[in-house]
Amino acid sequence: MNDSLKIKELAKACGFDACGITSAECLPKDSHYLQQWLNNRFNGDMAYMENHKEKRANPKLLIPEAKSIVVVLLNYYSKLQQQPDVPQIAKYAWGKDYHFIIKEKLKELLSLIQSEVKPCNGTAFCDSAPLFERRLAERAGLGWIGKSTMLINPNLGSYCFIGELLLDIELEYDQPIESKCNNCEACLNACPTKALLKPFSLNASKCLSYQTIELKSDIEKDILPYSGLKLFGCDNCIEVCPWNKKAIQNNTTQLQPTIDFLSMTKKDWENFSRSDFKRLFKNSPLQRAGYKKLRNRLNQMGFISNR
Repeated sequence: MNDSLKIKELAKACGFDACGITSAECLPKDSHYLQQWLNNRFNGDMAYMENHKEKRANPKLLIPEAKSIVVVLLNYYSKLQQQPDVPQIAKYAWGKDYHFIIKEKLKELLSLIQSEVKPCNGTAFCDSAPLFERRLAERAGLGWIGKSTMLINPNLGSYCFIGELLLDIELEYDQPIESKCNNCEACLNACPTKALLKPFSLNASKCLSYQTIELKSDIEKDILPYSGLKLFGCDNCIEVCPWNKKAIQNNTTQLQPTIDFLSMTKKDWENFSRSDFKRLFKNSPLQRAGYKKLRNRLNQMGFISNR
């Protein structure tokens, strides 16, 4: 068994659902795309997207000794559902913060590579460094970037977190797979704010995930009429993707939602307090928004008053 196949086996043993490997090469086309995207102000208030543009295009500027990039996917799909008449939270945020879960697994994987494959140095990342993560996953043969700009894996769909290990050893690399979106535009048609302007083009500043998570102020007035019951994030484009009909229940313990959360009724949300926030969403991605932003959003939806 060659080193790359062994690493993929070890990744599965660490709990990852898929693993691919690519080289730490420059990505000039993505760099050009990013600059055009920024010129159009599609990043909204996310000024950090303008930082470290050179590093995003060249992983070696981030980790000079990097030769190979091990890319992993972790499925977060849950077949469970919130009650339909309550504030909705995107599925990715139902469990513990994925950054910590994936980084812990990546550190375990690195240790196994060092002991069972060959000595090497490596650095783990998960949505925490200036990397074109979806493009790296595509180059590693883990799927294609769909018209929604999400990575779509042919077996797991797009309910996947992405993580990377940058290693200082040469490995055998995977080949990209062709897009299988064909003529489908279900994601574009499902976007409530038309943030998906055309295939492969997202104006993030109009996306409800941006509006309910990243935006520091309340949802903008022209977006508000289309926001419905979205409290934190939006899964519309994911839910309608035909490839997500194959999505399977994730088996990662830390990503499972609590019964207390899923059983929340309209009345529970009307009485949502800071203590509820701390109890239900400790170590959760919802900490990014914070209680005040969630409370203001609940007030906008008529669930709670700012008394």
